[in-house]
Parts: sequence; structure tokens; C-alpha cells
Amino acid sequence: MSVLKVIEILGNSKVSFEDAVQNVINEASKSVKNIKSVYLKDMQVTVNDNKIKEYRVNTKVTFGILDD
Repeated sequence: MSVLKVIEILGNSKVSFEDAVQNVINEASKSVKNIKSVYLKDMQVTVNDNKIKEYRVNTKVTFGILDD
């Protein structure tokens, strides 16, 4: 039987949405083990002078806490 937990994490990047998600995974994996999936709840950009300044993602990270 598996037990999973979900946490919400915000991430950002100056490069892309994909990079913002990878940043979430990289940072979460420092304290969370056994990450199973990342759900993209929301995506945003900040704009300055009609150019994208920053990509932002709101994610739900799922990880296992018990695995038999």
C-alpha cells in the first residue's frame, strides 16, 4: 500500500515555464524524497516594458511517505 502527500509550492524563472517547474523540483527534492508527480495549478508571467520579465508557476507536488 502506498500513502501519498501533496504540498503546494510556488516557483519562478527568468527563462521559461519549464525551467520554473524544474526549479520547484530541484528545491523540493532537497527536503522531500520520493517525488512522484508535479501538477501545474497555475501559470503567470510578470511583464516590464511589454516583455516577459519572469515566469511563475503554482504547483502541487506529490510524494510517497509510506511504501510497502
